Amino acid sequence: MKNIKLLNKISKYGTEKFDTSKYNVSEAVENPDAIMVRSASMHDMEFGKELLAVARCGAGVNNIPCDKCAEQGIVVFNTPGANANGVKELAIASLLMASRDIVGGIEWAKSLEGTEDIAKAVEKGKSAFVGPELKGKTLGIIGLGAIGGMVANAALALGMNVLGCDPYMTVDAAWRLDVNVKKAETFEDVYAASDYISIHVPATPQTKGMINADTLALMKDGVRIINLSRADLVNVADMKAALESGKVARYVTDFPNNETVGVKGIVTTPHLGASTPESEDNCAVMAAEELIDFIENGNIRHSVNYPDTVLPKTGTKRIVVLHENIPNVLTNLSGVFGSDGINIEGMINRSKNTKACTLIDTNSDITEKMISDIAAVEGVIRVRVI
Repeated sequence: MKNIKLLNKISKYGTEKFDTSKYNVSEAVENPDAIMVRSASMHDMEFGKELLAVARCGAGVNNIPCDKCAEQGIVVFNTPGANANGVKELAIASLLMASRDIVGGIEWAKSLEGTEDIAKAVEKGKSAFVGPELKGKTLGIIGLGAIGGMVANAALALGMNVLGCDPYMTVDAAWRLDVNVKKAETFEDVYAASDYISIHVPATPQTKGMINADTLALMKDGVRIINLSRADLVNVADMKAALESGKVARYVTDFPNNETVGVKGIVTTPHLGASTPESEDNCAVMAAEELIDFIENGNIRHSVNYPDTVLPKTGTKRIVVLHENIPNVLTNLSGVFGSDGINIEGMINRSKNTKACTLIDTNSDITEKMISDIAAVEGVIRVRVI
């Protein structure tokens, strides 16, 4: 029986994926083999030797110590794309809020309560809230992953011209993208050509503060910017200065804080991007499926700290080896198999940055001595037999 610990309330559509004859799933389990988490911080947690994996029901993993987990042979999964439609829909709403002062108009309309002739007052005052239509305008997309690609396609359907840039776009993402989305070579090209800009990149040391005084200077006067990805992507002080000067017409962000709330020209929504029942269900299902496949088959899909590694089973036993991405590991692993007279039926090796995974299938029995020999190979972090 494998123990799956829940650190947050996880949708039943995800937890019900676990076969109750194989898994014990609860917030109360001790010594978990895997953890499912949403927003709970794990940075101060100590991990037991039983812990194989952590699955984040969402895309961001800043609440998980991914490097620490990697060093202990704990695979961290996330669920990219599972909440994409929810974020896409908020992005479309944000485009509209960036164009017209809908929020300001609603608040003003509320203030008319008790006015003798509201209809007349509306006709007189509505001009304060006008804004341009989206049709025919150019939307620049920074990042064309699961969410950015969906936003791009939806914007085309609204009659916008769409220009996107993603240096790391996958083949799968390219297949999902409408052929009418134009490709920009650099982010700078997007900045210069766009009437609207929507940011869909993860928060990394390289992307932190990517929207700043220098990049804002490259944009059109009156540009409208949407950030539903991470607060850290935008330098708020520079954004405020750009709003005051008229360089930016409006900034819509899903991350209210003391610097953005109540500022003229900034529309804040309370982190609503993935806050839909459908998104929470989809993320939980995807996270559960990732954990089950890893626990039962050793396959890694959508990991942030180990490479995606998938191998159809070709033997009765599978050995999962998590190791450092250094020379001679494969040679030494093969040597262990050869010296113990074990025939390899199938094998795959993948690497990601400093870490790697090797899956090895065999029809031979695996002895404790052989496991010890594999664990003793330089660079090996964890060995597991399925």
